[in-house]
Amino acid sequence: MAPALAGALAARGYDTLTAVQTAVLAPEANGADLLVSAQTGSGKTVAFGIAIAPTLLDGAERFEGAGAPSALVIAPTRELAVQVRREFEWLYRDTGARIASCVGGMDMRQERRALEQGANIVVGTPGRLRDHITRGSLDISALRAVVLDEADEMLDLGFREDLEFILAAAPADRRTLLFSATVPKAIAQLAKRFQRDALRITATGEGDQHDDIEYRTILVAPSERENAIINSLLFFDAQNTLVFCATREAVRRLTSRLANRGFSVVSLSGELSQAERTNALQAMRDGRARVCVATDVAARGIDLPNLDLVIHADLPTNPETLLHRSGRTGRAGRKGVCALIVPYHRRGSATRLLKLAKLEATVQPAPGPTEIDARNRERILADPVLTEAPGEDEMEFVRELLSTHSPEQVAAAFLRQQLAARPSAEELSDGPAPKFDPAKGERPDTRFTDGVWFTISVGRKHRAEPRWLLPLICKAGHVTKREIGSIRILDTESRFEIVSDRAEGFAKAVKAHGTGEKGVVIQPAGEAGAPERPPAPERAPEPTGTWEGKKKKHRKGPASHAPRQPHDGAPADRPKKKFKPKKRPAKA
Repeated sequence: MAPALAGALAARGYDTLTAVQTAVLAPEANGADLLVSAQTGSGKTVAFGIAIAPTLLDGAERFEGAGAPSALVIAPTRELAVQVRREFEWLYRDTGARIASCVGGMDMRQERRALEQGANIVVGTPGRLRDHITRGSLDISALRAVVLDEADEMLDLGFREDLEFILAAAPADRRTLLFSATVPKAIAQLAKRFQRDALRITATGEGDQHDDIEYRTILVAPSERENAIINSLLFFDAQNTLVFCATREAVRRLTSRLANRGFSVVSLSGELSQAERTNALQAMRDGRARVCVATDVAARGIDLPNLDLVIHADLPTNPETLLHRSGRTGRAGRKGVCALIVPYHRRGSATRLLKLAKLEATVQPAPGPTEIDARNRERILADPVLTEAPGEDEMEFVRELLSTHSPEQVAAAFLRQQLAARPSAEELSDGPAPKFDPAKGERPDTRFTDGVWFTISVGRKHRAEPRWLLPLICKAGHVTKREIGSIRILDTESRFEIVSDRAEGFAKAVKAHGTGEKGVVIQPAGEAGAPERPPAPERAPEPTGTWEGKKKKHRKGPASHAPRQPHDGAPADRPKKKFKPKKRPAKA
């Protein structure tokens, strides 16, 4: 390792290196192109920082001035690029390196001035870096190393064209380092095209990922999801918490709800300006906020200190998203908790998601006021301020307090002050969660008190989804989506409810005209909850020796050579028409 970087790590408190940091310092990795896959939170930023240092310094201890950059680090998001620059600033401080950033959403004129003044290392996002290169404000002719951080995420976000442009414009004799959580086929193709005999490094196996994270599945009634999130925040009482939502609207709603309940909360989503997003992250880092509600824009690369809790307010759509969201906690040896807020009717989806991600979770009900009160008592009794001896300058006032008020009154005042600083818990439904039968599925809270249930003969195995079942049902029964209640998708069929005053007309319309889709049948559900399927039609006896069977196995038989019988009203002998090609007009 370069001596200047070794001193920076020691001053930062590093006594041992992580697996990926050790791997990039191996003798065979010296000067080679690298294709590295390592789990989230394994110290990849420091790893590629120390990996390219010998190439950039070339035996020297410090950089000699700053002109055209000798290293380029490309990151998928603004937040990750800013974070990489922050890490490089302390890692390369003793080398005298000048580090510039080129990030979308920031003032391009300031970035251009910084590049004109010279930079040894440039960190940026693909689109903004390409803009600077095409405008001539970023000279990459002297590059010695290019790093692609979270390369798989950049391809997922559609940056392939920008990456190929940047790599094609860089010098051919550069080092190229690709760091990625996974190495799918697209990453392998990119490496084959732009790297030279890259050394493949896998820092950790799949079985070791997220060992420092405790997963919990919190079951709730669908209408009490936000209350369960509030109670979970109070129950775990983490120093910093990241709450993930599926949409920007959900982020706005939940942020407003938490702020009204007294939480110090900020939001992070794609609709915010870069300055707003930077301020939100800084508020989390300096303690002004303890909860951040975010979309998946924050799922990659964001490293918040003391982030002990991640809450999935909305279930992720795939195991990769689950792992990257959850990987914001449990980093660099710290323990963390990941809580999935799961409505009763999504229990099966959560189980499948965890199974695909190769994770195990403890199932529990949402914490109620009783459990939260007990936790608060434990925290207050264990508060360090109660064990600290009063100082000499405090003793005079302590004696005055005790002479004026009894110890019980002072303790009660302290207790009230502690409880007032914490938001109160939400009331949740009593009783255990309904039993789950995978064969029957689960019915969510119905929209109609007296709705009538129907079945449709497509289910999960047919890839049925509400987004295409809903218009099919509306068209088949001449109803609007407001007249359709809950939709429950099972393995081989689905169930849905129709408002009672439209159920009879819906049934008549479906019976008269069908669904309009071949093989798809809608009919009333059985009274006991089991679907009633129509009996399979009896097959007519298959004809032999004629063309009426219209089956290949009959055409192969001896009778298949028999002359075709004319249909009723057709002449027995029809003269053959000669084929006449159409004349095409000559081209002008």
